[in-house]
Amino acid sequence: MTGSRTSDWHASMPGRQNGPLIVTEDEGLLDDLLRLCAAAGAVPEVAHGTPARRASWESAPLVLVGDDCAGRLGAAGRRDAVVLVGKDMDDPGVWQRAVGIGACHVALLPDGEKWLVDKIADAVEGVGRAAFTVGVIGGRGGAGASTLACALALAAARAGLRTVLIDGDPLGGGLDVLLGGERAEGLRWPAFADSRGRVAGQALEEALPEMHDLRVLSWDRSDCTVVPPDAMRAVLAAARRRGGAVVVDLPRRLDDAALTALEQLDVGLLVVPAELRAVAAARSVAATVGMVLDDLRAVARGPFGSGLDGDEIARLLGLPLAGELPPEPGLSQALVSGRPPGGGTRGPLARFCARFWDAVQIGDGGVPV
Repeated sequence: MTGSRTSDWHASMPGRQNGPLIVTEDEGLLDDLLRLCAAAGAVPEVAHGTPARRASWESAPLVLVGDDCAGRLGAAGRRDAVVLVGKDMDDPGVWQRAVGIGACHVALLPDGEKWLVDKIADAVEGVGRAAFTVGVIGGRGGAGASTLACALALAAARAGLRTVLIDGDPLGGGLDVLLGGERAEGLRWPAFADSRGRVAGQALEEALPEMHDLRVLSWDRSDCTVVPPDAMRAVLAAARRRGGAVVVDLPRRLDDAALTALEQLDVGLLVVPAELRAVAAARSVAATVGMVLDDLRAVARGPFGSGLDGDEIARLLGLPLAGELPPEPGLSQALVSGRPPGGGTRGPLARFCARFWDAVQIGDGGVPV
C-alpha cells in the first residue's frame, strides 16, 4: 500500500450521518463543542438560543444544550438524548437546570470532554449493543485455528448477522488468502497501524474488503507484521460497536496486540488436535489466555483415538468443551481451488459452526440472550 492511502483512510470515507444539534449563544462553548464534534466525526447543526426549526430538535440524534440557554428552552418540548453542557463545576444549579429541560446527562468541560466525544460518536453511529466477539486460537502450531475462524465468520454471515473477521496473527499468511480474496479491494492492517482513540465503526466497515458477505481485516504482503496495542483496541472496539458478530483469529504466541484483543472477547475457542503433545502444548496457551479471558473453551479436533476424545481433552485442560470437530473431507483440495473453509452448509466444519451460533443465540443487539 502507498503511504498516502494508508495514512489518510479516514479522509476518504463516505458522508457522515446526521450530527447533533447544538443550542448555545456562548461563543467559547460553541467553539469547544464544534471541536468535540469534529473529534467524533460528526457535523452538527447549530442553533443560537433556541432551535431554529422544531424538526431539528426532534430529529437530531443528540441535542447539546449550553448551560447559558437552559432557562429558555421550556417551549422546545421534552425529548430523549439531551445533554446539558456547562463549564462551571462549582455551580450546583446546573443540575436543577438539567432537570428543568429533561436532560439525560450533564457534561462539564473540560473534564467531561472524552465522555462527550464518545457520546456524540455513539449517537451519530446509532450504536446499540456490542457485537458478540469470538476469539480463536490454536493449542499448537497447525491446529486449524485460522480455518475455524474463517468458517465461524462465514456461518455467522449465512445466519444474517453483520460479521467482521479480524486477522490477529501477523505471521499467518493473511486470512484474505484463506478466503480466496487476496485481490479484493479494501484496506488491510497497515492502514490502521497508527489508529488511536476512537475509530468510527461505519467508516471501518466500509473501508474493509467484502468477501462472502462479511468484512475482513487481514494483513497484506508488506513488511508490516506488528500493530500497536492501541490500534488493536481502537479497531476492534469500532468493529464491535456495529453489532452482529466479530471473529478474531489469534496467534499462539500472544503479543501485546493479541493480549489487548483478548480483553474485548466474549468467548475464546482453543483448538486442540487429539494428540497428547498437542494437549501438553495447549495447557501453556490456556494458562496464558486464562489470565485475561474468563470464558475459554476447548474445541477438540479429530481424528480421535487412543482414548483422547473431546471430553478427555477438555478434562485434561480444565476447560469446558465447546464441541468436537471431526476431520473435514476434501478440505485441502477446497483450499487449493480457492473455496473457503466452511463455505458450504454441509460437512463437519459448517455443522459445528452452525451449532455454535445457534447455541449463542445472538439477539438483535448482537449479544447472547
